[in-house]
Amino acid sequence: MQTSNNYYLNNPLIHKDRRLANATSPWVRQFSCTDLKPLIICRGPIRKEAMDVFHEMGIDGFGILLSEKDSITYTNALAPELRTLTDPSRVHRVPDYTGATKEERGKRIQQIIRIAHDNGYNAIFAGYGFMSEDAEMVSAMEEAGLNFIGPCSFTQNAAGMKDQAKRTALETGVSVTPGVNNATSLALFAKYGKDGLEKCAKDNNLEVDFAACKDDEEKALALLAASYDAGIDIIDAKDIGAALQEEARKMLTEKPDNRFRLKAIAGGGGKGQRILQAANSYEGATLEEKVEKAVEPVPSLVLECLIELKTNGVGDNKNVLIEMNIETTRHQEIQVVGNGDWCMTMGGRDCSLQMHEQKLLEVSVTEEELVAAIDVAEQAGNKDEAEQLKKDLVILQKMEHEGAVFGQAVKLDSVGTFECIVDGESHYFMEMNTRIQVEHRVTELCYKLKFTNPEDPSDYFIVESLVEVMALIARHGKALPKPERLVREKTSVEARMNATNQALQPHAGGIIENWSNAIPGEIRDDQGISTHNPDTDVFMKYHLAGAYDSNIALLLTTGETRMDSYQRMAEILRRTELRGKDLATNLEFHYGLVHWFIGNGINARPTTRFIVPYLTLVGLLKEQANQIDLEYAYSEIRKRYLAEAGDDAGEWAAALDAKKLLLIRPLERLFTEPHYMSGWLSMNKDTLEVDGKSLVWKKNPILHLESLYHYLNMDFEVGKPARYMIWDHDHDILSAAVAFYHTLEERLGTTDFAEIQSKLASDSAPAGFSADEWSAARSAHSGYMAGTEILAVLAHIADKAGFCELKVNPDLSITIPDVLTDEDLQKRMAKVLVPPPAAKSDEILAASGGMFYPREAPGMDVFVNEGDHFEAGDTLYIVEVMKMFNKVKAPFAGTIEKVLIDGDGVIIKKGQPLFKINPDEKIEVETPEQIAASRRSKTDEFLASFA
Repeated sequence: MQTSNNYYLNNPLIHKDRRLANATSPWVRQFSCTDLKPLIICRGPIRKEAMDVFHEMGIDGFGILLSEKDSITYTNALAPELRTLTDPSRVHRVPDYTGATKEERGKRIQQIIRIAHDNGYNAIFAGYGFMSEDAEMVSAMEEAGLNFIGPCSFTQNAAGMKDQAKRTALETGVSVTPGVNNATSLALFAKYGKDGLEKCAKDNNLEVDFAACKDDEEKALALLAASYDAGIDIIDAKDIGAALQEEARKMLTEKPDNRFRLKAIAGGGGKGQRILQAANSYEGATLEEKVEKAVEPVPSLVLECLIELKTNGVGDNKNVLIEMNIETTRHQEIQVVGNGDWCMTMGGRDCSLQMHEQKLLEVSVTEEELVAAIDVAEQAGNKDEAEQLKKDLVILQKMEHEGAVFGQAVKLDSVGTFECIVDGESHYFMEMNTRIQVEHRVTELCYKLKFTNPEDPSDYFIVESLVEVMALIARHGKALPKPERLVREKTSVEARMNATNQALQPHAGGIIENWSNAIPGEIRDDQGISTHNPDTDVFMKYHLAGAYDSNIALLLTTGETRMDSYQRMAEILRRTELRGKDLATNLEFHYGLVHWFIGNGINARPTTRFIVPYLTLVGLLKEQANQIDLEYAYSEIRKRYLAEAGDDAGEWAAALDAKKLLLIRPLERLFTEPHYMSGWLSMNKDTLEVDGKSLVWKKNPILHLESLYHYLNMDFEVGKPARYMIWDHDHDILSAAVAFYHTLEERLGTTDFAEIQSKLASDSAPAGFSADEWSAARSAHSGYMAGTEILAVLAHIADKAGFCELKVNPDLSITIPDVLTDEDLQKRMAKVLVPPPAAKSDEILAASGGMFYPREAPGMDVFVNEGDHFEAGDTLYIVEVMKMFNKVKAPFAGTIEKVLIDGDGVIIKKGQPLFKINPDEKIEVETPEQIAASRRSKTDEFLASFA
């Protein structure tokens, strides 16, 4: 199968003919959508998917909106979708998709309407992009006579904003997270008093029908809505910060051990959210002192949330929620579909594996899979696992019921996502995403929808794409009967491949120069990057410029069981080759993570806290690996053999020298890629024991080595570059050794390595062997085993890092050692995984590329001026990478001698000098000689672990 850029043509699970207009049934034909002519105003994988789906549906003449923000700055950064959409009349260029302010957003909306009208488009598709949940935009499209392919403005207003969604949830009996959702109302009351609302309206020339309001809260909401419409601020971010500070004071006093979450109402994808630390995490003689320290950052955090979403302009709705942050939470969501009359669900997705509020690995949660998993656990006698799975089934059923109730309440007339957090046996509604989700294919690979003629059960059509469902509902609405969901596959899993480094920090600026083709069973949604030149069949370079999100591709697999899905994903990741210039992705992270779950428990229930401790553990592996000198270790092992060889020393030396690179080269690869090491150790943690300074292999180390080369995708392949595979002479040695042991296993009638070693320790030949054959076998065994002790370094590193202490419990919960939750250790391990650029002692360099901002927001003071003294931990600047704003803290104390970057929003590159500084203390740097001596000392510890 060729690369799966055209998902609907290449995915064997999906019918190829999606043109309802060609159906023989008149009832089916009426639901054709060929008269839709959509303008696609989103970017990335969803844009390419929409292009493919519309094409398959017979919707011709669609156009796309193209922001040139990336391509103006970087070469080879133009949208890869244009490699297949070559008609320039269907590509409409804009400076940016949304604009930086409310005024610019309004202008962009009007520009999109003009483009649609001028070019004959009658519909708008926004996907999961910038304006997909913008109620103002949807209303404007509707008023302009354009068919919005997504939830209507009523649904957007009722559910799209987090505060209104929580009010609706409470009214419909849906469980919600404890917290405050009316900060703007509270700020209004604090500023004007409840009796002063009418005066406020009069003073600002706002027309508000207070008589129609049932209480003070409704009056406040009506007054605020009027101010938004008028484009004026009757309260500002400072007022809201003060109101939330007071609410936080109450909440932290009542629950001093809890953290709380601030969430701007228009946020999505983890943006516009900040964590407020628990009161008891601060030092203080009394609880009141701790609480005051805890609430101090609230105003600035509120401002950060608003700035990140660019909703701090005059007239913007600046409401920010504060909710209890449930620490053991699992993030689950329900796919909801409705047409305004009926509403139904399509199972769930577990999105708990995330970092920085950004999802990384998403897994389907279906009744069919859970029922099957319960049966398997009961058959295996895993009582605790079966009980947890039964609880998960009940929770899923409850969430699906509430999702349908909520969708009905907000008159959902498209697809949406009912997002929940699960804590033990409880669940809480967080928000509804009034749009299609990035991970929607996890659902559509498990379920399809069957639309049946109410008058004739034999007359029906089946839809397998949620984008197609959106188009159908947008075009035919309430004429569509409520469908039946049908099972396609019991499980699916999606890995988001992002432009991030080994510490999962955004890494913009790399160039993809080659990407291997998709393999059978792989569903790769890469927005067209893998499309080869149609004339030369050569891969075309693509620059990951970074003006937008970090996602490069979505990789999906399916299976009868979750284990099937994970193993298929592991194979896809093993065989994926993605190379380029200054390119960093999370491919290695996913490979290690998927194997961690395969090795530790595929049904494990990680919480949203899992990834950072896991990443910290990978850092500890890397730190231990950095302390080992493999060349020195092998030379010492070689010396031990030669010391015992006597007259045969020459032969032993030749044999050990011939095997050196065979043994060391894959270890060096694991040392370089600690995520690969994590995956390998997870799958092989029980293969070796050190017993009284002797190595006890539970698996033949030669077969172990063979599987390691395969795991690293370094198998011998004719024509493959030598740097990416086992070398010829090493392959010959390993092949001969593997063949020898397979023959020996067959003749001895056992694959148990301990039993084989026990027999080989005896001079007496077993049945079926002559004395000479047995002597030769014992000699060959000694030769093949020589030097394999070096492989034990992996077990040594795992032991030193405490790798096996992060484990899955019988009830599927995960034990996270306390040490892995230490924030200082987490930060230090991030630097181990990705060492900061080497700087002179009088410089501070950019840790990553992105947009440089010297201040919190326009009009505010810069963080540091020339001559300022700063302390360790003080903010020096903000860097925006892939639409995420990151405050960069000073690593030590010092004085700013010169600021080397002038202006706001300046593009910087990793390693670029930003400040000339004078540090308070001289930084001591280890010499190469000191580093080498330390590594030898640590390597001697490893060698001393076995005699």
